[in-house]
Amino acid sequence: MKSNTLTKKIIAGKYKGKTLKLPSKTTTRSSKSIVLESFFNTLQFDIIDAVFVEVFSGSGSIGLEALSRGAGKIIFMEQDRDALRTLHENISQTDPNACEVIAGDSFTNIKTVISRLKSLNTSAYIYIDPPFSIREGMEDIYDKMIKLIEDFPKELCEMIIIEHMSSLKLPDEIKDYKKLKTKKFGNTSLTYYSSLLE
Repeated sequence: MKSNTLTKKIIAGKYKGKTLKLPSKTTTRSSKSIVLESFFNTLQFDIIDAVFVEVFSGSGSIGLEALSRGAGKIIFMEQDRDALRTLHENISQTDPNACEVIAGDSFTNIKTVISRLKSLNTSAYIYIDPPFSIREGMEDIYDKMIKLIEDFPKELCEMIIIEHMSSLKLPDEIKDYKKLKTKKFGNTSLTYYSSLLE
């Protein structure tokens, strides 16, 4: 009997070719390969040995790709139970010691991430891929995301990357962060912010 399990492969690096499971499409949405490739072409050298935080991580495909390409530590944030199960399975194929999973509501748990980064005395790359706001119950997701960014200490942030609906126009500045660029891939776009550190 043919399996209905959705999968994707790690594109490059130490774990290239490893097959990652994807959770149910009803609860999470997987980043397109073209988006992934563009992102890692942009930051491939910057993330080496860095801490990488994947908010709304789903299967963990972005964070595990970052790990494969040399990131030092990955912090995953996910609430959905099925997605968490898949995430742990995917992590077990790579380096579990370099991964930390924070289960529960990302908007609440960002405080835990901030505490972890302070204790590690390091900054991080923050990748935010929220459920699209067209999903039921997610209408205010982008407002909450903006608030999360506003509250994130700039000294703990190397860069914020948001994967979002192309129809969403994000502000040029979000408190201490300035928009660097937006790249569009059909219905999905990536927007990059860096902190206004003087």
